[in-house]
Amino acid sequence: SGNHDSAAKLAFASSLIDLSGIHISPVYDSAQIAMMEDGLVRPYKLEDGKGQMVNIYMLPFVKPAMVRAVFPDEADDIKDYTDACRVAVEHMDVDEKVTNILVAHQFVTGAVRSESEENVGGLDNVDVSVFDSFDYVALGHLHSPQKVGRDTLRYCGTPLKYSFSEAHQHKSITFVDLGEKGCVDISTAPLTPLHDLREVRGSYLELTDRRNYEGTAVDDYLHITLTDEQDVPDALAKLRLIYPNLMRLDYDNRRTREDQQITAPGRVENITPLQHLAAFYELQNNQPLTDEQAAFCQQLIEDIWKEGEDA
Repeated sequence: SGNHDSAAKLAFASSLIDLSGIHISPVYDSAQIAMMEDGLVRPYKLEDGKGQMVNIYMLPFVKPAMVRAVFPDEADDIKDYTDACRVAVEHMDVDEKVTNILVAHQFVTGAVRSESEENVGGLDNVDVSVFDSFDYVALGHLHSPQKVGRDTLRYCGTPLKYSFSEAHQHKSITFVDLGEKGCVDISTAPLTPLHDLREVRGSYLELTDRRNYEGTAVDDYLHITLTDEQDVPDALAKLRLIYPNLMRLDYDNRRTREDQQITAPGRVENITPLQHLAAFYELQNNQPLTDEQAAFCQQLIEDIWKEGEDA
């Protein structure tokens, strides 16, 4: 179970699911530890037919408070996430003469996060040395496939992209072949989704020009950034006629690159309504009204005043 999971719900039918060869870690609490032999987390033992033993340990997402509650005699020594995982691993009583694998869900120091992943200011970091007893550590928690510290301590990553911060990641499956003790061979296979998640950039005319989009995967999940200086009316709906899975639309122009503060002028007696509007427009858009826009606005102002006088 991970930081977003309910450990109790996942573990509810674990003893029944075990019969199918699928193993789920129990809840990491004092009641579960007390039920285990000698109070230790026991691994699943596999044998390859040649007498080679492999121990697979499971460590769900744990916080310092959870481990303190399980081992109150060591509570004073558990100050952070590294201490919590260190104490949890020490109580696994790992036999380092055989091959050991750990399946865990933590943030290991040195790994790279995406914007879609939680970050509590580095407080949840676990030092990589905590896992030195294991020949291979299969980590969950981070979305990007990556190794941390050594080749045999890896995040497999998510099978799909879950935010546009992951748009340039290459998702994959990690395969681990175990030989004799200390021999670990790692390979990966790419995962290609039915609809990719991509970022596209250009002007409205460029993106709606058939010559530019024809033959491309227009039904991918897209984040489009328009570079037009003027906002395109109803651009989202119009672009979805070509790109049906458009998820997000932004602008990158002089207006969006600088966020100017709007303040009330000190004296307004000698400023015309058009000058007011022009100043406001420039603050909002980081560019002045064009002559055509100014003429249009002036005509609107005159029409409004005329209607008011007639009323």
